[in-house]
Amino acid sequence: MNWGELKQQIPTSPALVLDEAQIFANLKPLQALKQASGCKILYSMKALPLAALLALIKDQIDGFSVSSLFEARLAREVLADAGGGIHLTTPGLRLDEFAELGRLCSHISFNSLPQHQRLKALADGYSPGLRVNPKLSFADDQRYDPCRPHSKLGVDIELLRDGLPADVEGLHFHTVFACRDFTPLQQTLEKLRPILKCNRLKWLNLGGGYLYHTIADHQDIAELIRAVRAEFGVDVYVEPGKGLVGNAGYLLTTVLDRFVSDGKQVLILDTSVNHHPEVFEYQMKPRLLEEEGAGEQSAILAGSTCLAGDVFGEYRFRRIPEVGERLVFADVGAYSLIKANRFNGYQLPDVYIVNPARWVLQKRDSYADYCRQWANSGD
Repeated sequence: MNWGELKQQIPTSPALVLDEAQIFANLKPLQALKQASGCKILYSMKALPLAALLALIKDQIDGFSVSSLFEARLAREVLADAGGGIHLTTPGLRLDEFAELGRLCSHISFNSLPQHQRLKALADGYSPGLRVNPKLSFADDQRYDPCRPHSKLGVDIELLRDGLPADVEGLHFHTVFACRDFTPLQQTLEKLRPILKCNRLKWLNLGGGYLYHTIADHQDIAELIRAVRAEFGVDVYVEPGKGLVGNAGYLLTTVLDRFVSDGKQVLILDTSVNHHPEVFEYQMKPRLLEEEGAGEQSAILAGSTCLAGDVFGEYRFRRIPEVGERLVFADVGAYSLIKANRFNGYQLPDVYIVNPARWVLQKRDSYADYCRQWANSGD
């Protein structure tokens, strides 16, 4: 993508821009893995549930992974009669929603044994499973470690050693975040092997968290999936989210002001960390396309809200950008817009999908949307 030209052509800022070509490039290693192993691919909608994105990829995958009633409804609307599964797992299943979820979803993985016992008979037509906590931690930060002590995510594997409930047809697990090798997946499957041996199951969901496009060699994991399918007779699913859209998203922003504070240049942008909350949540510094590591000048890029910590970081330049210039943050396709908020009343970024031939506006936030969020609903 030629950002030198594109960032001047897109008429609005801030804007989340999705690179269609990169999304399809991210699908290629997954489709190769599917062909080599026989696994099935789900897109985990929690990363970015944009309807235009779902429609773009629905024919390239085997369905969607969802975590709520609204996600399930949107997935079903996008899939319509085109086929494809909808797999649900969440700690927050509600009694008053479960019948509808049973109609919408092809697979439901219960998060706990009490949840399974309480809700399983309230709907039919879906394949019941359990999310299992294999008690293997691979994340350094407990904030995104599904297997942290006292985890709320999944049934403790020790509770399943003596067998699964009779009606359970599948297992789901998820143990990593933004992982760049398959070692955790291999170790987790090995720990699950005794349970798989002792129970006749129909499917196994390996979860998400792997950045497939950054892992060069898929041969070992393809062989392992083939072996699991052959030995246990199960359909095997993978459900990437960030792995499909993370590096395909860009945040286009404009410099609104420039001044010196305690001897350092500060640039105020028309976006904020509230449009990419993981910057603040994890104190991460997002990649900036215009940064020049050898640059002799630096500036702090800060957002436009009144939050003192609304800061993206300090970046190096050969020349400090002027007011009115546009800058682009990269690798923001996942968990940015879905977590974004309108703090201080600033509108959410416009959303564009770009391909080599054109850019297309998909969504524009407005005062009507802001007012709808905060006005009396009339109920």
